[in-house]
Amino acid sequence: MSFRQKMTRPAHRIKRTALVVAALTAAACAPSEGPTSSAVAAGPVPSAPHAVDRSDGFAVREAERVFSYAFDAITDRYIDGVTARGVAVEGLRGLGSIDPAVAVEVEGGRAEIRTPAGLLASVAAPADDDARGWARAVTELIAGARGTSPQLAAAGREDIYEAVFDATLAKLDMFSRYAGAEEARDHRASRNGFGGIGIRYVKNEDGLLVKDVFEDAPSDGLLFVDDVIVGVAGTPTVDLETKQIKDLLRGPIDSSVTLSVKRTGIDQPVQVPIRRALVVPRTVTLTLDHDVAVIKISSFNQRTASGVDTAVRQARAGLGASLRGIVLDLRGNPGGLLDQAVAVSDLFLTDGPIVSTRGRHPESRQAYAAREDDVAAGLPVVVLVDGRSASSAEIVTAALQDRGRAVVVGTTSYGKGTVQTVVRLPNDGELTLTWSRFHSPSGYALHGLGVMPALCTATADSAPQVAEAPGTAHEDDDAVVPVTHSDVPAAGEDAGRTVEKLIASRAAAAGSVPTQYAQWRSTPIEDTEGRKRLRTACPPVNHADSTVDLAVGERLIEDRGLYSWALGLTHGADTAAR
Repeated sequence: MSFRQKMTRPAHRIKRTALVVAALTAAACAPSEGPTSSAVAAGPVPSAPHAVDRSDGFAVREAERVFSYAFDAITDRYIDGVTARGVAVEGLRGLGSIDPAVAVEVEGGRAEIRTPAGLLASVAAPADDDARGWARAVTELIAGARGTSPQLAAAGREDIYEAVFDATLAKLDMFSRYAGAEEARDHRASRNGFGGIGIRYVKNEDGLLVKDVFEDAPSDGLLFVDDVIVGVAGTPTVDLETKQIKDLLRGPIDSSVTLSVKRTGIDQPVQVPIRRALVVPRTVTLTLDHDVAVIKISSFNQRTASGVDTAVRQARAGLGASLRGIVLDLRGNPGGLLDQAVAVSDLFLTDGPIVSTRGRHPESRQAYAAREDDVAAGLPVVVLVDGRSASSAEIVTAALQDRGRAVVVGTTSYGKGTVQTVVRLPNDGELTLTWSRFHSPSGYALHGLGVMPALCTATADSAPQVAEAPGTAHEDDDAVVPVTHSDVPAAGEDAGRTVEKLIASRAAAAGSVPTQYAQWRSTPIEDTEGRKRLRTACPPVNHADSTVDLAVGERLIEDRGLYSWALGLTHGADTAAR
């Protein structure tokens, strides 16, 4: 069974040790995509089951194909070895979420679905490793049980897929999951872009108030800030739900949509035809704070690396020799595409390792190295992280810290150190499967541990919030890098005192720092409790709104001696940025 790994490779330099690459997220992943056609080789199509298609929404031929494809993928690609029998039986137990009376038994060579009232369906149990056989068995059992269980009979096919796959994947790990066709389309749009018009809007009592129109987007020059979109393709927007609006605004690339727009100074709405184009959600913003470039990365999609590259070059062009350094703000960043994390790291490194991934499947074992130029030309770099910085954000942070290229400030990161591959199913849904763990350049596994900052600000604010599992936000805009200028210093008088106390406290404890980092990088992944204890030294809290983190970062960049000292805390006092 083979899958096509779809990877967006940036124009600048990524060196790989194999042709196939996985992608990761904390809650979103890169695709191993292919529709249920010849675009994906999934082996022969399974033979039709004995049951016939039902007219009430559960098509057994489609279901068997979906289950077969999914069971094959799980047993082939999941990071730990699992059997088709275990996958199938756990999935059947998920039917209890639809009909709580349902119970599954596998014994004496038979697989059965029962309720207290009696036997609903029974089939011969296939061999433990027969994914196709178990797909057929699951389909026949569900079809048979639907003839007796009113709840199962009333359930649509997607309800059944969700019940089966949610139960199966929940047993594996918290990052493996199923998305139905509609949700999967949203995920693909977030990762890869979609046909859209390139605006940001809010819904009000009149319709859609345009808050921003992005440069070079389809709406540029056709729509303006404070326009109100009162109709899309002839449909009034005032009573539409968010999803309905999104569906109307989006469409195939190069297709057209006509908007009815109320505009200041014009009595009647004007009709504005717009041709849709590829819109990739923006993930990068640049703020020039005096002589420091603050680059916020909200997640990693196919244009993140190019967005960071553009932001650094804009900052260097705008400030010239007065640019003193760069702050990469990864707080709250839940992750995204692995190749983009590698590419962002590579922007600031000229050679050497970035990250390696290790898993059961041969294609999951990869190593990535940097090459060529440092886009920042050796300027100081500070990375801000918090307890919601996960996966791809942690790859960048660990790579720049381990290589001595950046000082990390904030709280311990989330500790989501696994890589997921996304498998597109015949029903157009997707399975997200954990298939490898990533390791920093110094060799430690980040899963369950995260990255420890050189300067911990976890207790610097009065009421930090404990970080929860990262999520993924979706925006209807493109990858333009907006530039803003701050006229107010980030560090006020109170923040300035906090920064000085923080630095003085860390300096006083500097003698113990090498031991801390040696333990951090050497505690094995099997020592779950030991790794948890290490994280308590700098708790992984939510610091997305902390002013202290940025104040510390800018203070380090302003003082080169202080920056070198902080760099030496985690990478040796004589380390030079490279």
